[in-house]
Amino acid sequence: MTKRNLPKVEIGARPGVRSDISPKALQRWSPDVKAASQEDVASISILDPIGADLWGDGVTAKRIAAALRSIGPKPVTVNVNSPGGDYFEGLAIYNLLREHSEKVTVNILGIAASAASVIAMAGDEVRIARAGFLMIHNTWVVAAGDRHAMREVASWLEPFDETAVDIYAARTGIDEGALAEMLDRETWIGGQSAVDQGFADALLAADAIEIDGDAAASASMRAERKLDLLCARAGLSNSSARDLKRDLKGGKPGAAQNGMPGAAELTQGVEELLAKVKAL
Repeated sequence: MTKRNLPKVEIGARPGVRSDISPKALQRWSPDVKAASQEDVASISILDPIGADLWGDGVTAKRIAAALRSIGPKPVTVNVNSPGGDYFEGLAIYNLLREHSEKVTVNILGIAASAASVIAMAGDEVRIARAGFLMIHNTWVVAAGDRHAMREVASWLEPFDETAVDIYAARTGIDEGALAEMLDRETWIGGQSAVDQGFADALLAADAIEIDGDAAASASMRAERKLDLLCARAGLSNSSARDLKRDLKGGKPGAAQNGMPGAAELTQGVEELLAKVKAL
């Protein structure tokens, strides 16, 4: 299908409400999955959580907009392997890709979960690895307040879930009621099933994907992302979270020479970090 038939979405945010990554998606994400080298192809990589993290990394609409400007009016390939993240940032990226003047090809290399699944829909052609997955669910946020505030947030979220249904329905032709039920129960869709249901157009060739091969670095990255989630859920300011994370990196025996702790050190440090957070 052409992305011109996809709906443009309105983006909104609400003070005191923050998007979050599903723990299951973070657990299933393998950061070491990447695209094989391709020559003479304008490409954009979405291989991290959506939205800026504590360190300013992550995939943001600002970064994608800059990449599209640099590429110019040419066909572009978007390689995706992301556990999701900031849903509203994801909608902004979806709009940018939808509005690109030339063909957009989306390759789902590993997983495209939550906000990343919405981004993945914004292509003229969507291809997915046979071992890849899409994950769709209702908008996942963290909010604070009393029961009245929670009811208001729930009502405020409904249109965003409807927007996701509209996007998936435009891509797949699946009945909107059936899609809403899929979002309600958090649905994981494997590569061949994604093609069969219309979420993707074709399977990726096996040689289009590479595995980095550094299992320790991959595990360490997952541990760091989990640490970021714990800090955010505990309500730490960015500066406090950075200080705690920096202390953990510098204070653990066996850390790598470049200051990056191994997965075991970071995982062990999660409990220590939680104890520090509770004491603040």
